[in-house]
Amino acid sequence: MRFTLNGSDIDVDAHPMRRLLDVLREECSLTGTKEGCGEGECGACTVLINGESAVSCLVPFAQVEGQSVETIEGANAHELQQAFMDHVGAQCGICTPGMILAALALGPNPTREQMQVALAGNLCRCTGYEAIFRAIRAAKRPSPKRSAAEPTEAAS
Repeated sequence: MRFTLNGSDIDVDAHPMRRLLDVLREECSLTGTKEGCGEGECGACTVLINGESAVSCLVPFAQVEGQSVETIEGANAHELQQAFMDHVGAQCGICTPGMILAALALGPNPTREQMQVALAGNLCRCTGYEAIFRAIRAAKRPSPKRSAAEPTEAAS
């Protein structure tokens, strides 16, 4: 099955009903995407599919055919990763890749409410969320890519 993974077009031979999480970890050797609960409740396995966050443990591999998938290994998240370290937004690290990818989907300068909504599906048992929110606010990052047909916040 062909799809774009971290900016590169690839072809992976895997059963279409395998979980995307397993394909990424086992077939693509990208172990940054973590399995927490395996039930879509914790967000540790969050990836971006066409720029939108998704829990990869619930996504059948067939669903990403022809789509763009971004994992923590391919994310242009250096500023956000550094901010997580600087503001102690990461402790044990299990939730961190998923938190970072969910935060990337927010774009620059999110409000507290936007952060709370975007991270509602990402559980952290170590840091609490204040350090994570501080890290997201502190990070400088570009706006997510939008199609010409997609309305911007200013147009809404």
